[in-house]
Amino acid sequence: MTMKVSVVVPTYRRPADLKRCLTALRAQTRKPDEVLVIARPEDDATARRLAVELKSANRFVLRVIDTGTGGQVAALNRGLDAAKGDIIAITDDDAAPYPDWIARIARAFDEDERLGAIGGRDWVHEKGRVLDGSRHEVGVIRRTGRVVGNHHLGVGVARSVRMLKGANMSYRRAAISSLRFDTRLRGAGAQVHNDMAFSMSVRRAGWRVVYDPLIAVDHFPAERFDDDRRDAQTLGALTDAAYNFHLILNEELESFDREIAWLWYALIGTRVYPGLLHALIAMRGGVRHAWARWRAVRKGATEARRRKNLSTPTIPAARTL
Repeated sequence: MTMKVSVVVPTYRRPADLKRCLTALRAQTRKPDEVLVIARPEDDATARRLAVELKSANRFVLRVIDTGTGGQVAALNRGLDAAKGDIIAITDDDAAPYPDWIARIARAFDEDERLGAIGGRDWVHEKGRVLDGSRHEVGVIRRTGRVVGNHHLGVGVARSVRMLKGANMSYRRAAISSLRFDTRLRGAGAQVHNDMAFSMSVRRAGWRVVYDPLIAVDHFPAERFDDDRRDAQTLGALTDAAYNFHLILNEELESFDREIAWLWYALIGTRVYPGLLHALIAMRGGVRHAWARWRAVRKGATEARRRKNLSTPTIPAARTL
């Protein structure tokens, strides 16, 4: 029996990007059974765009779902609740899936009953060029707790990973029937790392999570209309992002590894989430700014650590397939 595919596209104030995304979905060699656009009620520009799209010659059922409340987590959860497919494919409004995107996704789920989630490469278009590097290490967590994404640069064969990227990730309905995106995550809009948290929860539930670089989308990172802007992130947004990141690590790692990661991020860290070492390096560009960023990151990390013993999302016990 052929599995039905629902595509979920959360969107906010990007009508031109949304048009490109829907055009790409119409060009699929294996059409989706439905496409759900999750939009905020106050977003008039998107409403006008959708009025046109609903009248277009769609090869699928196009449904518009109200987010109810702001934020990407709420939008994604509304999409999961409303989707009718056996496979739920998620992409961003600023992405354009390759023509064989759905065909490859459906084939992967059909061939492996243990597969709970699959993602692929997002070819990032930035400043008039495509980021065309090659990385074999994708979607992993090193012993230090350092997360290596590289989903936009991955090459090689399909393989198991620990996490997927929101611009290009798909799920088997049976694997996520009792899972939803984590409403504890902070942020005014993007609520960064929600994709990381959700894909990891599928893996913890005993399903395979796979990255296949041939399942691809073009990605045109667009402006964000909240504090977590790509070009001017506020300190509050940085604290929220660090909180989300460390909350996820606290739940994903075993107790000993969790302590290693805590020390590594406190003492070394990364350019995005600086520890003492990266903060000192950044001070060459301005002491006050570097110090403020370090304090914002440590504030979020500390608050997440304090919360680690509180209630967590319900995750079914691991299953043997």
